[in-house]
Amino acid sequence: MSDEKDDIIEADVDSEGTQAPAQEASLVLASEILPPTLPLIPLRPRPAFPGIILPLAVNGAERVLSIEQAMKTPQHAIGLILVKDLEEGDKPENLHRVGVAARILKILHQEEQTVHVLVNTQERFVLDEVHEAPDGVLHGRVTYRYSAELSVNPELKAYSMAIIGALKELVAINPLYSEEIKMFLNRSSLDDPGRLADFAANLTTADGQELQKILETFDVKKRIDRVLVLLKKELEVSRIQTKITKQIEEKISKQQREFFLREQLKAIKKELGLEKEGKAAEVEKFQKRLKDLKLNDEAQKTVDEELEKLRLLEPASPEYTVTRNYLEWLTVLPWGKFSKDSYQIERARRILDRDHHGLDDVKERILEFIAVGKMKGDISGSILCLVGPPGVGKTSIGHSVADALGRKFFRFSLGGMRDEAEIKGHRRTYIGAMPGKFIQAMKSAGTANPVLMLDEIDKIGASFQGDPASALLEVLDPEQNASFRDHYLDVPYDLSHVLFIATANQLDTIPAPLLDRMEVIRLSGYIKEEKIEIARRYLVPKALKNHGLDKNQVSIKRDALEKIIEDYAREAGVRNLENRIKKIMRKAAREFAGGRTDKITVGAREVQTYLGKPVFTADEVFAGVPGVVTGLAWTSLGGATLQIEATAVPSQNKGFKQTGQLGAVMVESSEIAYSYTMAHLAEYGAPSDFFDKHFVHLHVPAGATPKDGPSAGVTMTTALLSMISGRPVIEKLGMTGELTLTGRVLPIGGVKEKTIAARRAGLTTLIFPEGNRKDYEELPDYLREGLTVHFAREYNDVYRVAFGLTDRIKKNTKVQKNT
Repeated sequence: MSDEKDDIIEADVDSEGTQAPAQEASLVLASEILPPTLPLIPLRPRPAFPGIILPLAVNGAERVLSIEQAMKTPQHAIGLILVKDLEEGDKPENLHRVGVAARILKILHQEEQTVHVLVNTQERFVLDEVHEAPDGVLHGRVTYRYSAELSVNPELKAYSMAIIGALKELVAINPLYSEEIKMFLNRSSLDDPGRLADFAANLTTADGQELQKILETFDVKKRIDRVLVLLKKELEVSRIQTKITKQIEEKISKQQREFFLREQLKAIKKELGLEKEGKAAEVEKFQKRLKDLKLNDEAQKTVDEELEKLRLLEPASPEYTVTRNYLEWLTVLPWGKFSKDSYQIERARRILDRDHHGLDDVKERILEFIAVGKMKGDISGSILCLVGPPGVGKTSIGHSVADALGRKFFRFSLGGMRDEAEIKGHRRTYIGAMPGKFIQAMKSAGTANPVLMLDEIDKIGASFQGDPASALLEVLDPEQNASFRDHYLDVPYDLSHVLFIATANQLDTIPAPLLDRMEVIRLSGYIKEEKIEIARRYLVPKALKNHGLDKNQVSIKRDALEKIIEDYAREAGVRNLENRIKKIMRKAAREFAGGRTDKITVGAREVQTYLGKPVFTADEVFAGVPGVVTGLAWTSLGGATLQIEATAVPSQNKGFKQTGQLGAVMVESSEIAYSYTMAHLAEYGAPSDFFDKHFVHLHVPAGATPKDGPSAGVTMTTALLSMISGRPVIEKLGMTGELTLTGRVLPIGGVKEKTIAARRAGLTTLIFPEGNRKDYEELPDYLREGLTVHFAREYNDVYRVAFGLTDRIKKNTKVQKNT
């Protein structure tokens, strides 16, 4: 600080070491002499300037203690000093070196941790040393920089006048400053440039660190220069603030003026009979909507009656709101508004191929559907029902059909719906009444011919509130839905131009009258090869995009996809496969987020690292075990293999029981198999009294899983005969079919799913009922490849194949050679 020595005014030191200003010798009270050591009070966010009386709030036990110690001294003096970093604590190293000494005039209010005092700031000081006492009080040894009494020369007078001029401009812009200037003039003189500069700096809203620079400027001329810069900035800020305030006031005044003018204009129009009241405006709005609509006669008559009623009702009447809401719904529906259909077959084929892989039979049926619409000029009158396991793309097919036709698409789920009013709406007499889902869908679609998808139609419920499935009969009947009558609208609305597409996992739970109104299209699921292509074309690119990755960072090999499909995602759809791919992408994203830069390639060996232990194991087929036969079953998740076991225990009392949590239909199939076998023991070379001496037990493993269905009769009969004769069936054999007491083999369902399950289990020889020959021949070649399939009319045909009696087999086999 050697460059500031000229600024320091020499001071005399009394016998106690207290500095006093150099002036003529005179008596001075001890209480007026500032001590060389002061308790320090850190300030935030602005410093204090000399010559100002200001209230001060001191927080914290240590600072309150500082005030108490200062009050015990004759001078009541404290040091006010700004902190460097507002976020840091009151440590000595966080304090500036220049502060202001102040005398406590009065304690205004005191609590345990807070004290409010009134102080009079006096002189600047330079902090020479800081000491923190054990009680937390900061003490500073200081050197005072007393204000010099300068002779007012023309230059200083000019500086002072410049500050006064700036203050006058501030007062003109913001009158709030005038009170503080008056207080300053009562205590100080304008002839003291240093005090004037300090006062002006304290008056500004400048940043605390900028003000600290002013405080540290001991040279009066330099200080005034810096203060003038701050005042100019303050003037600019005040002008902008005044401008913004004026604009806001003008805007508010304009709005108020317009409001009053509108009210006056409304009153004038009302007096002249020109003003339209609220209900008149409502009526005009409805009439304007009706110009673009083509209502049927009954609906038009109802609208006219309701409009007339609305004109007569008072707006405060409850009936007014009911009528207005009713007209709102009637006029917002797309009466006679149609979107233009696109019947371009090739375009539809491209869209279906773009969005879905495989499902050739489904795509072909949809293209036929569009072709009929092209020839007919309309595709109304058809309700499609897509039936298949979860995750095979039923809902997305609905999107693709709407896209191919150029129609609006709307979807809602019927799963768990129990209230009939959800379908046909509420009566208008109820509070909060609304139309049903179909009318709401028409409003949302905005056209009279959208594609409406009814998801989960097989999971619709029934309760005391009605039967929604029965309510759907009118909606989904092409002969009735041209005049569908919603309970809320109570006028016929034409739904015949809507293309309805329903989805279901199974048909058993759909009521027969409702099923009769729909055209069923089955989606049997995907085989492994199709799943691999779907994953490669759709699922992997989609997962990469959704996880912020690209193909240069992560790739999944074909053998890895095969392993995922076989060991982790064996269901008929691809939803679980997609979830497994997402899991791999999440783990890869975590590695890249952690700093990895090289590409991740997932092969069959790495799959277990990312997905853990396999969920599925290979379907176990017992070969060479008498009494065990592999059956083919259909489930809502696709096809599966089913092991059926039979054993007999020697007993004086014959008997028969079944285990494996079988349903009623399978129990009946087992009893038919038992009776048929017992009646034909001699025919198959078994002792005729076998059942008289044995207790027979038939079991289907995986007892925790409920099983039911009519296609296990031939399998159970074969298991019984194998157990009795002690001969196992041929290797890699699977069979399915329903058996009658006379030995006829009846056709079954789910041929494609059961064929897929047989391929997955490694079976090469299959037995189907003769009635399913046409179903099997419709399967694609790649699905039949490598399989030897026999078709049985009677159980004798099954018996010969099962036990390898090929020399006596009739010509009723179908073999697909390896290609």
